[in-house]
Amino acid sequence: MDDIVNSVERLHGSLQLPAVVIIEPLTLTRTCILSILKKELVGFDLIDMATTDSLDCASARDVRLVALSIADKSIIDPSVEYDLMLVADCHPNASITLWSNRDDEATALEAMNLGVRGFFPTSLPIELAIAGLRLVLAGGVYRPLPIVGPHAMSRLEQPCPRGLPAPQLANGLAKAVADKGAVDFTPREQQVLAELELGLPNKLIAAKLKLSENTVKMHIQHIMRKCAARNRTEAVLRWSGRLPVRSRDSDASESSAP
Repeated sequence: MDDIVNSVERLHGSLQLPAVVIIEPLTLTRTCILSILKKELVGFDLIDMATTDSLDCASARDVRLVALSIADKSIIDPSVEYDLMLVADCHPNASITLWSNRDDEATALEAMNLGVRGFFPTSLPIELAIAGLRLVLAGGVYRPLPIVGPHAMSRLEQPCPRGLPAPQLANGLAKAVADKGAVDFTPREQQVLAELELGLPNKLIAAKLKLSENTVKMHIQHIMRKCAARNRTEAVLRWSGRLPVRSRDSDASESSAP
């Protein structure tokens, strides 16, 4: 009897967690992805399925992200367009990411133009893919740069809402550049910020930049102070233009106001 009660309690607890849906037709690939993400995306319930036909099983869940595998298909393939439309209809508030065997810039841009929040070539190293998923879950947009490889860098871009007109998009990007220039970072702080954009932990940032973890922590503290940010995620959001950059003086005046 206790086992039944415990099972029900665990199920109920799982249903309260925000969910990430993984859609991958290959069983072995899907199982491997799940095994990795269960360790990396703590606090999220992972729901896996072979096709979008099973999306109804997650209709009552708070789905935050849907990762759809399109293998070798083109973005304009009718089946891909259908799957994207179905995901958007079933989970309008979820961010959509694509896993593709293609790693060309044209495919990535086509995906972004359709409102996809993350484009992940299967040639990406696993640590970058995980960092990219975390960025999308945090509200960012992830796609690799044109050259993809073991030492490739990726970037966090201004979110591109579906159907946003080109002039508005251009203005948004211009504002992001202006906001980035509003804070004077040292060259090393800029390097650390670039790694923070990838969602990398301090240990990996230290290894990539050949610094100690304590030094990385010091740079992050300086970055947060310059951005008037409460945490590293907020610092990246302010630096990328999705939150306004506030000066320390304005922040101090707000805190001293009655």
